[in-house]
Amino acid sequence: MKSSKILSLLLLGLSSSVFAQDLEQAKKAIDAEQYDKAKKILKALVKTNPDNGKNFFYLGDVYLRESETDSAMIFFNKGIASKDRGTLNLIGLGQIDLDNKKVAAAQDNFNKATANIKKKDVDELLLIARAYVNSENPDYKKGVEAAKKVLLIDDKNAQAYYVLGNAYFGDKNTNEAFSAYRNAYDLDNSLLAAKMKLAAITKNAKAFGEAVSSFEEIVKINPSYGPVYRELAETYSFWAQSEPAKYNEYIAKALGYYEKYMSLTDYSVDSRMRHADFLILAKDYKALEKEANEMKKLNNVNPRIYRYLGYAAYENGNFAESSKALTEFFSKVEPKRIIARDYLYLGLTKMAEAKKADGTYDDKIFSEGVAEMHKAVDKDPVIANELNPLGQKMFKEKLYKNAAKLFEVAIKNPKSKNYLYDNFYLGYALYFDYDEKTSPKDQLTKADAAFSKVIEVSPTTQDAYFYKARVNDAMDTPESKKVALASYEEYVKIVNTKGDAEKAKPATKKNLIEAYTFVGAHYANSSEKAKAIENLEKLIALDPANAYAAKTLKALKA
Repeated sequence: MKSSKILSLLLLGLSSSVFAQDLEQAKKAIDAEQYDKAKKILKALVKTNPDNGKNFFYLGDVYLRESETDSAMIFFNKGIASKDRGTLNLIGLGQIDLDNKKVAAAQDNFNKATANIKKKDVDELLLIARAYVNSENPDYKKGVEAAKKVLLIDDKNAQAYYVLGNAYFGDKNTNEAFSAYRNAYDLDNSLLAAKMKLAAITKNAKAFGEAVSSFEEIVKINPSYGPVYRELAETYSFWAQSEPAKYNEYIAKALGYYEKYMSLTDYSVDSRMRHADFLILAKDYKALEKEANEMKKLNNVNPRIYRYLGYAAYENGNFAESSKALTEFFSKVEPKRIIARDYLYLGLTKMAEAKKADGTYDDKIFSEGVAEMHKAVDKDPVIANELNPLGQKMFKEKLYKNAAKLFEVAIKNPKSKNYLYDNFYLGYALYFDYDEKTSPKDQLTKADAAFSKVIEVSPTTQDAYFYKARVNDAMDTPESKKVALASYEEYVKIVNTKGDAEKAKPATKKNLIEAYTFVGAHYANSSEKAKAIENLEKLIALDPANAYAAKTLKALKA
């Protein structure tokens, strides 16, 4: 009897050890971004050991990392009933609450998870800190607070320092993040994720060469650690954007490293989607379209696949296919998963479909595309940076109405790098498109506002004054004529300040003739004859054969 009890205890201990080892293997697979492998291990664990809540939590967490919220909730809810550490699953549900902006519900779940923990227990606090950081709606300050609570209990906890680093980094406190990551790696040299984050900070500072060297150190330590190759790929991709002369060389290296990363993952749909995201970054749309079609064969239910098909098909000129894929994507995806670039590509696709054989656009379909562009910029103003080339192309093709609609979207972001030029071309397009008989009454008012904004941002942009003058002259009201006069005079003043080289340019000379003519005529018809003579004499100096100037000067001096 005694021997039997001892044997049972030994088997129980052995069983617990095996389960613990399997869980550690699952964690390592998660860290290596081998999610299918991790799920396989964890599914076996929840089946053979349903009393261990940790297994359910980590399985749910993998699904959460893959944005499969429904599957994650199933395992978290099952895990709550586990006898051992079942309450950890409340933390997973709390993160889902944070994702859905249900802060009070999340806090309630976190409170329940920590209600009965012992003074030296840190697992719950650490996972709560991580939930705050990893949520789609993160609260980095609370993440810092929770991670520090762990360190008050266990100041040698490498994982706590790692999560603290993530929280600081998310909160844009780079110095503290660097310090936390360094502490994490010093405490546990096997925590390559921390060392990788140190290198990533260097990458974000655009010290690309130094970052590459740091990532290569990790490769030497563990050549099988997949995520480091993804970081190398992204570093070379950003480096390529910064050094156009070496773009092809660096992009080739980037793609090579990403293929290496893929070979070290389990080619799960999630890792392939990361690959697709990278192909967008690298602008390899042929490869993206191929990858998306391959993923569609494996998993026809994840809407993101249609996103990739839509993007790639547009870039590859397959506009009908792009429209079909994006329409499918928008019909299937949760609204909160729609990003600004989705609206951008839908808008671009509609615009492409709107173009007729003669090069003009179908107004209705084009306007639908513009509406999607507005949504894109509203969601992420940075998107406005990308509209200028398309608008300029339309302008050069003399499609002024279409160009104006696009530039009206672009100027919604005052911080755009093209803000000055977007306003200028908006004013240009509205002015050149203006038809006295058919154009809306406020079209010239909008053009005037655009040129005024250019002047506000760059007061020495002479052509803004010139076209502001033309626009106000075309408005043809007593008030607008005064604005036109002041604008022409300012144009002349700025050109003269810039010197003879500027005045000698053919386009500038032509515009000066127009400005002096308007100003001279205005003063000739008023009581300020001296100003009229001054301007008309300058006009004669530029254009000696100018009959109007000669005739008017003769009359004024008579």
